[in-house]
Amino acid sequence: MRYADDFISFVQSCLPLRSICSLLLSILFIFHLCSCAPSPRVATPVVATPDPIAAILGTAEPLPGALLKMGFSIQVGAFSELDNAVRLERSLAQHRADAYYFRHESGLYKVRFGNHKSYVEAQKEAESLRSQGIIGRYFIVIPENYAAAKIQRSGQGDLRTELVATAQRFLGVPYRWGGEDRNNGFDCSGLTMVSYRLNGLNLPRNSRMQHRAGRAVTKSNLKKGDLVFFATQGGTRVTHVGMYVGDGKFIHAPRTGKTVRVASLSNSFFKKTYVGGRSYLSGQ
Repeated sequence: MRYADDFISFVQSCLPLRSICSLLLSILFIFHLCSCAPSPRVATPVVATPDPIAAILGTAEPLPGALLKMGFSIQVGAFSELDNAVRLERSLAQHRADAYYFRHESGLYKVRFGNHKSYVEAQKEAESLRSQGIIGRYFIVIPENYAAAKIQRSGQGDLRTELVATAQRFLGVPYRWGGEDRNNGFDCSGLTMVSYRLNGLNLPRNSRMQHRAGRAVTKSNLKKGDLVFFATQGGTRVTHVGMYVGDGKFIHAPRTGKTVRVASLSNSFFKKTYVGGRSYLSGQ
């Protein structure tokens, strides 16, 4: 207490009473501000939740070797004659529609085109073509109706079996797809592309892009639905593709005008020109 009294006497001798009070009030105010300042907080990271709709439409990036899912497509026609479906496909292609014909389970030939993120976008394209007289009646295929989506949703079924069954519908059918480069054998890629797209997976159109998109698989590990690639003009440049169906065999379209058929990987020509297999189904 002695030291405190001495300190107060010293301050009083140096400063007038009013100044002392002002000093004490300033110290108390500063202390109050420090005690009231909020403690620093660490920002909580925002974790993005998965978008189930985006997953269905295939807008998310696929796993390595997997394919984006198909969105909303337009389907038109029901022809008993293949030539009618081919003419409609080519007419749509002239109007920049990504069209392809296919053989339905009923045996009739139908045409699909488009791959849209929404029903409204698909309807807009269809109505535009209908107003021009390019197409007549149509219906829109929704993503949930594809085999890939149904199997993923229910956990039942085998997508590889569905892919092979789709390709088998073309057996014996004269192949008349207009490829990007007929001289390089790209017509064959239409068969594999359509088989995948009809089941809800957006496989690229030509054989070289299909080869780049997949995950490499050794010949001994090929499974149904995988694609097999060939360099039919020598070297290593991919010019032909088919779908593996098991037991060392694959379905392919030899070239425009020839019928779709089954061939063997042990065939001397295909054995010599084989450049590898690709898978597009992750975890299967």
